[in-house]
Parts: sequence; structure tokens; C-alpha cells
Amino acid sequence: MGSLGLKPIDTKTTIELSKMGMTNGQKNSTVVVVEEEQKKQVQLEPASPATRLFHTKSLSCHIIAILGCTTKINVDLIKKGLESTLLNHPRFTSIPVVDEKKGVRKWKQTTVNVGNHMVCPDLDPDMDSPDEFVENYTSSLTTIPMDMTKPLWEVHILNVKTSEAEATGILKLHHSIGDGMSIISLILACTRKASDPEALPTIPTGSKKESSDEAGFCRRFCFSVWVLSMVFWNTFVDAILFLATILFLKDTETPIKGGAGVEHNPKRLVHRTISLDDMKIVKNALNLTINDVVMGIAQAGISRYLNRRYGNKKGRGSSKTNNLPKNIRLRGSIVFNIRPSAGIKVLAEMMEKKSKAKWGNKIGYVLTPLPISLPDNPLDYIHQAKAIIDKKNLSLESRFSFAAAKLTQDIFGSNVAAKLTNRVLSHTTILLSNVVGPQEEITFFGHKLAYAAPTICGLPHALIMHFQSYCNKMTISMSVDPLVIPDPYQLCDDFEDSLQMFKNAVIKEGAAAV
Repeated sequence: MGSLGLKPIDTKTTIELSKMGMTNGQKNSTVVVVEEEQKKQVQLEPASPATRLFHTKSLSCHIIAILGCTTKINVDLIKKGLESTLLNHPRFTSIPVVDEKKGVRKWKQTTVNVGNHMVCPDLDPDMDSPDEFVENYTSSLTTIPMDMTKPLWEVHILNVKTSEAEATGILKLHHSIGDGMSIISLILACTRKASDPEALPTIPTGSKKESSDEAGFCRRFCFSVWVLSMVFWNTFVDAILFLATILFLKDTETPIKGGAGVEHNPKRLVHRTISLDDMKIVKNALNLTINDVVMGIAQAGISRYLNRRYGNKKGRGSSKTNNLPKNIRLRGSIVFNIRPSAGIKVLAEMMEKKSKAKWGNKIGYVLTPLPISLPDNPLDYIHQAKAIIDKKNLSLESRFSFAAAKLTQDIFGSNVAAKLTNRVLSHTTILLSNVVGPQEEITFFGHKLAYAAPTICGLPHALIMHFQSYCNKMTISMSVDPLVIPDPYQLCDDFEDSLQMFKNAVIKEGAAAV
């Protein structure tokens, strides 16, 4: 998506469109009842600890997944698909309630009218600036609260052609429904390969190194002791830094750090698609992982962007001059799913057969430093990122943060735990995640996808970044506070230029080696 002239988000217009689309959807929709038994008696299911956190004022947030399609979207086809898949999942047919006797939040099964969850505005296909309209529409969803009297999800369909897609579908849901990884897995479970309408998409998995039988017992034992020692030490250090962050340790007040109340500000949702093949070239040349390259891109792009912002303050227009202050502390909060994902095959069978699968919010987070600098060798960004990631892989910080939040919640209640979590996150600068997507083109209820750009809003960050791979592409999806980052497409350019800088560097090193 190219650079666009950014205008204030037209929330009023979007709300009117949403109301118009909701009315049209209600006229033709059919009411779907989950089970006959549920008509006769109310079923209450206890909400998980994390679900209760996400229903507090301090930590109420939403997941927004933007799906670009290569064809116009057939609304009736989407309705039928939702009725046969998502409506078989209990979280999509339940509303949050508070048990009057015990005062505990629970999930209550209810009837679902699909039309009440679909927004399909009538749009002019020949409108001016369709890219800008879609961006303003999706961004305005960050300011519209969800109706808590019905299941906490909705689908918006924008049948207008943009530079990247023939139509755009938007799924918005409350984070209390599930963690990000589970939600993305559930969406993928609703998709099929474009080449085989009956087959689920293929998700690449990390290859595990097989232990050699030739290695002696003594060597394996020593290695195991070393690993356990590193895990203990790294966890201890991370726990101390985590507690220090709760008490006093804050990131440097840089131009991209949000202030108090940033989680309540309107957000602008933008994305940029870069080449996954180029990332693999860098990965293979340096014998690293895609995660290492992702962190290197984030570190380099933010460094370049901050250098420009600091240069503008000093009246220096050139980005080649080092304008960065010394000793910048900038950290990213990386969210981890503590509970292993059920997998798209299990979730697909669950929706098809109405069976059960592991679900819920069980997440922890890791506070990861992002060194801000302008090194002479651009590959130093990736080497630094790898060293940090290797340490974090030998740490139980995510489980410690989860346990700390749960203990606080058990003792002091959800409101205190949510405020504590908000405090930790607000002392960092950005939120980061990287999700592996399908290796081949997929269809969503018969509609081939051009891209997928998931993001989240409602957390105390002015910059939230999600890397989502799909086929041979990597989409960098960002939620930014325009009051803090008024030029998000410049930041997108810096991320894209950073990858090109890495690629050129490894090619140059390879040529020099030959």
C-alpha cells in the first residue's frame, strides 16, 4: 500500500455506514440456535482468569483482522460459512455475564442472529481514494465499543476495490474470546487450500534437531546441566527486571512512546507487505531463523525512524547523520501463548462435529530490549537480535509473568491485576508478535485471500506491530496512535528499506567470500 494523505478518522461517517449495513444484514439473516437443549436451560461456563482481566477498564482490548480478497465478497456465502463453522464454537455463541450469587464473571449461551453481527454498507465502487476510505473505516473501528448484550464479534464487508484487493473483510472481536494465536488458528480452520477446496492449509513448523546417539552420556549430561543453569539464571534476571518494571523501571521517553491514557486514543491501522523470500535469503545466508530477521527488521526500522525524528527536532533533515541520544532504553512486550495451540485440524473438527478442544486465554509476556543505534554494519542489527532471542529462549519469563498476574488476581481481584499488567506494559514502548501463516494460497468460504493483517487495539502502546506471513509474503500490520506517530507510512518505508539493506549486505558478503 503506497503512502496516502492521512486525514482525521471520520468516525461519524463510519458509524452511519455500520448502522446501515447492520440493518440490511438483519433483514435477510436467519436465526441460528446452537443446541435444542440450550433453549430449555441456561448454560453458564466459568470465565478464565485472563478473560476476566480483559473485561476490566484497564485492559479492555479488541482483535481486528483485516482480510483482503481477490474477488468481490458474496455476503450470503459468508453467512452460510459462519453458520456452519464459527457458530459451532461456544465462545461465538456466548455473552459475558456476572453470576449474581457468586459475583463471578461467566459465559452464558445464547441464540445468535448472524445478521446482527454483519455490517455490509452499500458503497460506491467508483469512489475517490478507496484505499483511504478502507483505512479510515478500519481505523474507526478502534473507537466504536462492542455491544455486550450479544456475542462479542462482528464481521464487516467492504465491497470496494483497493490497490491490494478487490474487496476487504474485517473481523473484530473482543480479546476475552481467546488469545491471538487461538483466534488466528480458528480463522485458518475456516479456510481451505485454493488448489484443493477440501484440504486445510499447511502451516510450517519449526524443525527439531535430532539428538545424536553417538554423543556420549557425559557430554549430554553436561549440556543438560548447562541448559538448566542458563534457564535458572536468565529467569532470575528477567524476574528481577520484571519486578523493577512494575516498581520504577521505564523506557526512555522517545518520540514513539505513548503517554498516559494512550490505550483510549483512536488508532490508525496501516500495513505494509514485504518479501518473505528476501527474508529467507537473509536467514539462510546467516544461518538464523525468521524470528531473528523479524526482530532485526524491527530494531533497524525503529532506529532509522527515531534518528529521523530526532534529526527533525534538531533541524537536521538528513537521516544519514547520527542524531540518536545515547543510552536509549526501548523494550518490546512480546506476548506468548502459554497453552499450546490446539491446531487448525483439531479446531476444524471441533466446528464440524461440535466437539471440544482446548481454548481460552492463557498468555504471558516477555520484555525484550531493542537496542537503538546506527551501526556501520547493518547485519549487526540481526546479530544483536539473535543474541537477545537466544537468551529469552532459555528463560521462563513468560510463565513467570503469567503466574504473577494470576497470583495477583487470586489475592487482590481482577481490577488490581489488570492495573498491574497495564502498568508493566505502559513502561515499555511497543508490542510485538510474529505469526506463521499458510505456505500456499487459501480461500475463506470460497474467497481467495490476497493478504491478512491482524492487529490489536486497547493496550497502552502508541505502536503495536504484528508480522503475519502468507505464501511468499510477510505483512507488517501496525496499530499506531496518530498523535504520537503522525507519519506511519514513513515507518513502513523504514522497515521495508531495512530488509533491503540486510539483503544487499548478505549478497555483498557472499560475493566478497567468493
